[in-house]
Amino acid sequence: MGSTTQSLSTTYDLAMLDLDGVVYRGADPIAGVADALGRARDRGMRLAYITNNASRTAATVAEKLRGMSLPEVTEKDVVTSAQAVAHLMADALPPGSRVLVIGGEGLRSPLEARGLTCVASLEESPVAVVQGFHGDIGWSDLAEASYAVQRGLPWYASNTDMTVPTARGIAPGNGSLVQAVRNATGAEPIVAGKPQRALFDETIARVGGTRPLMVGDRLDTDIDGAINAGIDSLVVLTGVSDLLEVVRAGQGHRPTFVSVDLRGLEEAHAPVTVDGARGQCESSVAVLDGDTIRVTAGDPSATSTLRAVVALAWDVRDRSDAVVRLDGTLGS
Repeated sequence: MGSTTQSLSTTYDLAMLDLDGVVYRGADPIAGVADALGRARDRGMRLAYITNNASRTAATVAEKLRGMSLPEVTEKDVVTSAQAVAHLMADALPPGSRVLVIGGEGLRSPLEARGLTCVASLEESPVAVVQGFHGDIGWSDLAEASYAVQRGLPWYASNTDMTVPTARGIAPGNGSLVQAVRNATGAEPIVAGKPQRALFDETIARVGGTRPLMVGDRLDTDIDGAINAGIDSLVVLTGVSDLLEVVRAGQGHRPTFVSVDLRGLEEAHAPVTVDGARGQCESSVAVLDGDTIRVTAGDPSATSTLRAVVALAWDVRDRSDAVVRLDGTLGS
């Protein structure tokens, strides 16, 4: 686990912010986001909004963010997995190539911007097929993709998130739709979105920054992707991965930092000491009682407490492979 003597927004010069589950949930901003990001920008931190969701264009996403009173968001600040996969395909295919698109305008627009021709049927002689999430995708679309892959066309996917958080709960994501085509064909797609590094490279190239920090809510995409790209990361607990999943993460899948929400960008993340069955960060203390970690000092939602709990759990796992539990104040 990393530590800092200054706030994360001072230590790092670029925040790569996942959207669903970090900045907003469905149509609603997560509480405190606008203020936290405004203060981060005031400290000189660049903000890039990156998403594996390929259903909307960057312009549409930027408009949504501005409607949530986020600081000075422009289309250039938004990077989507659709843009990253379009870049990959344009580099691999001749200019003007026809590509079979299984997705919506959020996928078609960046493909066309890269000079590729979008088609909707295998009968239109595409040379590749690409999948990106859209709520209107149905069986016939997945079947068309399967037929194209079976004919040997290169198969691309914007991302492979199995789920997507919505205002009503967790719903199937593009990865679930990709899995249907994988089941039908036995093939594997070329993936641009997290946890692959193409989206990270695209973001740094467009937004800049020499000390980037990935901020996400999912270990399997955001945090694994940051690790693949060699970038430090902050996981927030406002989306898919909860605290129990974080404390049970194995080596090679752990975030650098953890906080309840984006207010963690404003804080210094103090060092943690672990001594046997006790972890301490500043005045927060967590202890292992049997197989359960309990907080004996500190606010359970404070960043210092979370750090004490997580560091202790990771140490226990690395020493014994034990599966720890959390007491009721920290989730289950």
